[in-house]
Amino acid sequence: MSNKKAIISDWFHQYSDDVYSYLVYYTGRTDVEDLVQEAFIKASKGLHSYNGKASPKTWLFSIARNAAIDESRKKKNKVWNNALSFDESLGPHGGEETPEKTLLQNEEHQELYTAIQTLKKNYRDVLILRGIKEFSVTETAEVLNWKESKVRTNYYRALQSLRKRHGGRDQF
Repeated sequence: MSNKKAIISDWFHQYSDDVYSYLVYYTGRTDVEDLVQEAFIKASKGLHSYNGKASPKTWLFSIARNAAIDESRKKKNKVWNNALSFDESLGPHGGEETPEKTLLQNEEHQELYTAIQTLKKNYRDVLILRGIKEFSVTETAEVLNWKESKVRTNYYRALQSLRKRHGGRDQF
């Protein structure tokens, strides 16, 4: 196995589940396996451009986000217009815990997921990365190609918007 293939293989084993769950939230769909695969193929092809300034995880999330944006443009549909009602049968991992199974099992998570889908794009982006995937401000800024101050401001505003839309409940 070449060094390039070994690196991508290692990263796939370390980060594919995180990339998968991120794309479920980001696209509003559960059938994101092709996007995950596309992200890692693009990472493999672009590995020569990886300069090590960002962590491999944030670099991969940037690629996955761009792959999702590209697919949305190709299909010319607005994936954010409708909140997804998760279907357990679409899960890729059989009996294992998957993001959609977790959401099905917990009504509050479903409500949160639906609420996130109603927010404007910048708020969704930062909430998924900071609030759900628990990226740091720096990592989020790297993925979104924003300044850290923009991450902080948009995250704060996104949380405020969720609270306002849902009666000020503390669960958001």
